[in-house]
Amino acid sequence: MYPEKMILPVILSGGTGSRLWPLSRELYPKQLLALVNQNTMLQNTVLRNLGIAEIGAPQVICNEEHRFMVAEQLRQIGVGPDAIILEPFGRNTAPAAAVAALEAVTDGQNPVLLILPADHSVKDTAAFQRAVETGRAYAEAGKLITFGVLPQSPETGYGYIRADRNSMPLFADGHVGPNVYAVAAFVEKPDRSTAEQYIASGDYYWNSGIFMFTARRYLEELERFGPAMLAACRAAHSGSTRDKDFSRLSPASFEACPSDSIDYAVMEKTNDAVVVAFDAGWSDIGSWSALWEIGEQDVSGNVLKGDVLVHKSRSCFISSESRLVAALGIEDQIIVETDDAVLVARKDCAQDVKAIVNELKSRKRPEAVIHTKVYRPWGSYQSVDFDERFQVKRISVAPGASLSLQMHYHRAEHWVVVKGTARITKGDEVIILSENQSAYIPLGVTHRLENPGTIPLELIEVQSGSYLGEDDIVRFEDVYGR
Repeated sequence: MYPEKMILPVILSGGTGSRLWPLSRELYPKQLLALVNQNTMLQNTVLRNLGIAEIGAPQVICNEEHRFMVAEQLRQIGVGPDAIILEPFGRNTAPAAAVAALEAVTDGQNPVLLILPADHSVKDTAAFQRAVETGRAYAEAGKLITFGVLPQSPETGYGYIRADRNSMPLFADGHVGPNVYAVAAFVEKPDRSTAEQYIASGDYYWNSGIFMFTARRYLEELERFGPAMLAACRAAHSGSTRDKDFSRLSPASFEACPSDSIDYAVMEKTNDAVVVAFDAGWSDIGSWSALWEIGEQDVSGNVLKGDVLVHKSRSCFISSESRLVAALGIEDQIIVETDDAVLVARKDCAQDVKAIVNELKSRKRPEAVIHTKVYRPWGSYQSVDFDERFQVKRISVAPGASLSLQMHYHRAEHWVVVKGTARITKGDEVIILSENQSAYIPLGVTHRLENPGTIPLELIEVQSGSYLGEDDIVRFEDVYGR
């Protein structure tokens, strides 16, 4: 049950962040990365709301592959979600907001929804919260709010909102909120000269992709402008199933849903669109150059992360994940190193990184999708070495966690414990291993790995066989419902 006038944050966490490759990848996207401080982008988005009056626990909408990482990151900051809704397919922001609204109006409730992408950065939290408080009153009065960012430059990577400065929405008592205007138009990403004209006019704001409206008001307008979309969302929501902390939308119904953004589906068509302008150091971190702009620059304008040395270099963004990176005599460059890929680009080409990701996908290269370290609900594994018929992994199992009871048709496994204690089910046998002890799992034998201890279990796994893909797993029991 939601208290009257409560704000329900709805965190949209379904993106892949391909423009921040090689750090952001399909199975570990930018919203789950710590890019600006010690917290991840998702965690920062949730924490940014704390302090807003009558704010509720967040709904998070994400895809199946990210569900356990989302739940774990919320747990790490001590936030229990109102719901984690799993989209079987990406259908853009309008259907996601519709599903959130349908979830919210259950039992006759009608909270104000604050729609927030999970991958944005806001430097001035207080200014952001003031804008939300301004928007709340208009949302409660039936308006549909979009938040416009005071532009700092003629940016060509953002869409814009044109405000009607001659039409400021009033309340019954005749008062108007600060920096609140009727929306005159939403405009696409402009070229440079057009963006400069927008800035000079003073009537345009960057489109932040943040929205605010009551759940019922959004559903009313979606019913009016996109009835097929709403019908598909209703079917997907009513056919959803509960799986532990997750709500799974009906795949068949959601697959039939049209794909569209909140802007196109509702905001551009409604007569009640209002823009609340704010200046809070906002960025959608849509490229490496954007991350350079908001980063802590040294005296030469360089943003350096990790083990990096520079000499006679300026205005560069250089990030190292696994080894020393040294840069000499370069300017306006981006260098991003991970343990399996290195990106080198001019800053003015930062928006083109997606082309590399598309090329990797066309070649079916794993670097587009996963890192060598892969997170699972029980812990993680990292590829150390591999060849045609063998693979070596480092496996970490969290205290109390358990892998599924499983079997492989094409590979055998040899486990060597290097830290902690392992409980291993091997056929009908259960054995306990401690450091420097090992077990061999022959091909075709049912097995399970568990950590019964209070510290992480670390082990080395050597796989051998004719096929080593992750899809060679037959699960018989799994506490995580996979």
